[in-house]
Amino acid sequence: MTIHKRKFASAVTLIEVMAAMAILVISSIGALSYQYHSARDAKKARAQVVATRIAQLLLEDWKSTGGSSAYDPRILGLGFSSPAPIPSHFSEEMGQDLGSPLRDAVYNITVDDVRMMVMLTWSDVAQDTVSGVLLRQLNVTVVFGSSEQETSREKPEENLGPVVLTTYVRVDGAGG
Repeated sequence: MTIHKRKFASAVTLIEVMAAMAILVISSIGALSYQYHSARDAKKARAQVVATRIAQLLLEDWKSTGGSSAYDPRILGLGFSSPAPIPSHFSEEMGQDLGSPLRDAVYNITVDDVRMMVMLTWSDVAQDTVSGVLLRQLNVTVVFGSSEQETSREKPEENLGPVVLTTYVRVDGAGG
């Protein structure tokens, strides 16, 4: 007589399947979180680079006029808005007094879907009465956001601090 032994098929238990699924879910969430945060940080970095380039462009162009108090960034044709009143939160974000605002206004500009406010300020820092040379400090401050009230959801770059660039120019140096 032959004895038949029953072989139990080796199978994966429910507990093993659940443990494998939990490990897979946790690792997927980690990878997606990393991707989300890296994309968000890349967008913030691009916004800061754009703001710095705009500030540098304006500062160099304004400097080429000798720091003229009649300077208007709209002549560049890059999409700067008409001068708008300075919003109350603008001075809080700047954190320091940088001088007299040009036209007591800010200019709005949107580049790559990033809205920014730009304020140009100046102050006379030194004068040589013998030679008639006046040294003027020029500042360009870029704050993320817009002077128009907006109810859309907050963008990541609006949590960034302002970009402030400063230079000095002789007022008589370029016909200013």
